[in-house]
Amino acid sequence: MAADRSLMAWVRTGLSMISFGFTIYKIIEGFTQQGGQVHSASMARNVGLFLTGLGTVAVVMGTVEYWYRLKGLRRDRPNLRILQPSLVMALIMSVAGVLMFLGIVSRVL
Repeated sequence: MAADRSLMAWVRTGLSMISFGFTIYKIIEGFTQQGGQVHSASMARNVGLFLTGLGTVAVVMGTVEYWYRLKGLRRDRPNLRILQPSLVMALIMSVAGVLMFLGIVSRVL
């Protein structure tokens, strides 16, 4: 259960960074589309992109760490299921984070 809690902490932290970075990016994009002058808009976009990327990396790292912990636990308990609900959610969040990051990168570049 400790491995599940650690994974959920990774996912929570990563998801917070992803959503905050995406929000910063979308707010700045909305201001520039309305014709408003936004000081250092590129800086805010870069911060949004950085937070989205960092959050995605955090979720992926947490998922990889969890996978290795489960593999280690399976050596002692061979009947332990690998496909836990927390792992499935972490994989979904990892894919969503990567897609969101790539979507922002494709618009910025």
